[in-house]
Amino acid sequence: MTTRQGCVANFLKTAWNKEPVVTAACGLGVLALILPLVSPYTEYAAMINKATPYNYPVPVRDDGNMPDVPAHPCDPQGPKLDWIKNL
Repeated sequence: MTTRQGCVANFLKTAWNKEPVVTAACGLGVLALILPLVSPYTEYAAMINKATPYNYPVPVRDDGNMPDVPAHPCDPQGPKLDWIKNL
């Protein structure tokens, strides 16, 4: 064990002996900050948030002159959500 690791271990041991509730709360806080960075669900949550529209569209009456508005969500111009079926 290096000197730095010994200092950290000594500090944690002393903190746990003096204030176990505060030490546990700080440990849970650090875990709450680190866990989303290493969680595999973070990637899926980002993909779902990207696919979900911020403003839901209002139905538009198609007069045949709007090529950029998909008639149905499954049209080729609509969002690609095939990855959600594979979850």
